[in-house]
Amino acid sequence: MAEYIIFLLASLCAVVIVLTLHEFAHAFVAYKCGDPTPKWSGRLSLNPFKHFDYWGLLCFTLVGFGWAKPVSINPENFRKYRTGLALTACAGVVMNYLTAFIVYPLFCVVMHYMPNVPLLTGLLETFLYLVFAYSLSFFVFNLLPLPPLDGFRVLDAVNRRRGTFFRFLRNNGQWILFALIIESFVCQWLARFGIAQMAWFDILGWFMTFATDILGWPITALWGLIPW
Repeated sequence: MAEYIIFLLASLCAVVIVLTLHEFAHAFVAYKCGDPTPKWSGRLSLNPFKHFDYWGLLCFTLVGFGWAKPVSINPENFRKYRTGLALTACAGVVMNYLTAFIVYPLFCVVMHYMPNVPLLTGLLETFLYLVFAYSLSFFVFNLLPLPPLDGFRVLDAVNRRRGTFFRFLRNNGQWILFALIIESFVCQWLARFGIAQMAWFDILGWFMTFATDILGWPITALWGLIPW
């Protein structure tokens, strides 16, 4: 029971940090590109409560990926319209990858050198690893080209021809996203209750695992060169 409580506390704290840094990065870059809207709407802040979308937080808690409340921007205020739009769209995922890069060596230090203090060591070790893992997960998830995720914002910024496929994603992407999340949730829970074969049908889970393993390898390989 104690281990489960430690995991829940570490997981909640990790999600809070990952989501907050992601949305703050969007707000900060938009502001630096000339748009004061994030500041006026209170999103240029490291206060987690300014950024939570409770459905997205619930999805993150249940299936390991979700979203936060999108930062309101007015692209007409950008000094360079498309550049500002693209940089703002990419800021969140870049922040997530940088977070994973910085946190992983801290996890290694705690794991190898911190004295074993009951509960505290386990909590800190689990927390740091989950920040690393959730940052990569959020990075990959947000690159999906489906609204309201950042991948669609990037597509919107660089796509000059708004063809049939783009309009289809804009109008139906959120429903596709919800369907993938629900399908992943059902497969995960059925697998936990003894129907292990259902894990093979977890489309979003397969994609996330594959992508995060690839994106996480440069970080673990680089810091792994240090003889801890």
